[in-house]
Amino acid sequence: MHESVAESSHISKIHHASTKEQNGVHESQHEKVLSVTGDGIIQSPDFPNTYPRNTVIVWRLVAVTESSRIQLTFDPRFGLEDAEDGICKYDYVEVEEPVGGVELGRWCGSEMVPGPQVSKGNQILIRFVSDEYFPSDPGFCIRYSLLQQRQSEPEAPAMMPAWMQSVDVLSETVAGFSTMEEVMKYLEPERWQVDMEDLYKPTWQVVGKSFFHQKKSRGMVDLNLLREEVRLYSCTPRNFSVSLREELKRTDAIFWPSCLLVKRCGGNCACCSHNCYDCQCSPTKVAKKYHEVLMLKHRAGGRGLQKTLTDVLLEHHEECSCVCKNDSD
Repeated sequence: MHESVAESSHISKIHHASTKEQNGVHESQHEKVLSVTGDGIIQSPDFPNTYPRNTVIVWRLVAVTESSRIQLTFDPRFGLEDAEDGICKYDYVEVEEPVGGVELGRWCGSEMVPGPQVSKGNQILIRFVSDEYFPSDPGFCIRYSLLQQRQSEPEAPAMMPAWMQSVDVLSETVAGFSTMEEVMKYLEPERWQVDMEDLYKPTWQVVGKSFFHQKKSRGMVDLNLLREEVRLYSCTPRNFSVSLREELKRTDAIFWPSCLLVKRCGGNCACCSHNCYDCQCSPTKVAKKYHEVLMLKHRAGGRGLQKTLTDVLLEHHEECSCVCKNDSD
């Protein structure tokens, strides 16, 4: 006898044509928006008992100020339907950054309680999904709280004029600028435009042989493009082929395709900080994406191969930067 799920689905899903507010919770057609001013709790329906089937709930937590951050802490009592082949496909709770749609994590099963999660901005999304089969208990309970805002840093001391700085310090500072304009403004804030004109104005005292050869006129745009090319091709996300068995640490399965292309950071960091002994090209923004592949596994007892289409979760690097791993003392 199949249990009717229409009622529980109706309760859990949000079907409001207009937006309404009750006890600080704004409910829209697509999600529940909670204004976060302190600590609170979000939990699966009927927690700590079995949650309903066919349920989709989305909570958007919004901190009161732009500079605030939201921390999520999972209750140790955690249990949803188990994963299949290591993938949470059916019943799961996931946390996502609203800006950019970056998934911070998706969890199911009951073997491991998710760790704390902290928003990068002042908003964070929580999504709970259950299908029509095998609801579990106790579900989940998440406590949210506001992280204390950082105290304003003291004003920096007056900057030493560029001409008084050491070669190492000035080289480090200039390396951080993106255009010739920025460099010249830093060196001579009051007269940088005049210096720009003088820089490319030929004088007979300094003109070399190259001046007499026909060539395109020089200007700041050429140096800017040269610097930009170095930035673009030194440490960037690039296509890498990865072995699925090695990437997923699955020695019990065969995948086809056996390798997939992912974006990973690559390149060198020759122009890193002068006092850095180990500068590495490292990811600064990471996203996890699902890829559908064919998976083959030997059946128990040696009775042929089990063939399934499955989703594998692979890490992609979206932004990279040269990071100093071992600064000098």
